[in-house]
Amino acid sequence: MKFTLYKNTKIAYSETGKGTTIVLLHGFLENSTMWDTHIEVLAKRNRVVCIDLLGHGQTDCLGYVHSMEDQADVVYHVLHELKIRKAVLIGHSMGGYVALAFAELYPEMVKGLLLMNSTSRADSEERKTNRDRAIKAVKQNYTSFIRMSIANLFSEENRERLTEEIELVRNEALKTPLQGIVAALEGMKVRKDREVILHFATYPMILILGKKDPVLNYEENKTQIENTKVELVTFEDGHMSHVENREELSTVFLGFLKKT
Repeated sequence: MKFTLYKNTKIAYSETGKGTTIVLLHGFLENSTMWDTHIEVLAKRNRVVCIDLLGHGQTDCLGYVHSMEDQADVVYHVLHELKIRKAVLIGHSMGGYVALAFAELYPEMVKGLLLMNSTSRADSEERKTNRDRAIKAVKQNYTSFIRMSIANLFSEENRERLTEEIELVRNEALKTPLQGIVAALEGMKVRKDREVILHFATYPMILILGKKDPVLNYEENKTQIENTKVELVTFEDGHMSHVENREELSTVFLGFLKKT
């Protein structure tokens, strides 16, 4: 990993390969290691930049709320440091929210946008209440909150089939500091609706959804791309397509990059 300072905060990132720049943005309770198996495939013909978002991985916390705009500014800071003017953004879950915030703040820098198990819509009142519950729960019992949260991201049948993989994801999640978890939950809770980007952006876009995603309702989330040019890719499993549908996902990534 390489490190840079943003507002006196240590930001960790990696850079591999040459060619079109792809920025990989992990989700909540994840870090850039989630992309390890995909970097190998993508870096053969592309320049792959992985960033640990605020309060995750080896990146420090900036404050008590990490807004999606704060996270997007961190991405801009890293790209500016690397002298990158344009990139394809791939974001998983919270990483998708960050990618959308970046697309709103720095539209001229976006070459393509892939949202993976994510949504352009703001939290509903019910989801905001659930975020507050999660903040209380993680403060009360950090370890059991993480263990339960990770298992709940996979489709039910995969919880038994992928026990080893789930344990690896849990172990990475347990490296996330309490402040990073709370700040991310607060930031996701107040994020704005960015569905307009799906309707008016001129670059290629893909939305990947899992039919059995326990976090994002498949039928509900499909509606955000009605009457848009956004391509929908559906997998039969849960929220963790990079684990549950690893090989098919690589194929989708490579096909998308040809379009950009």
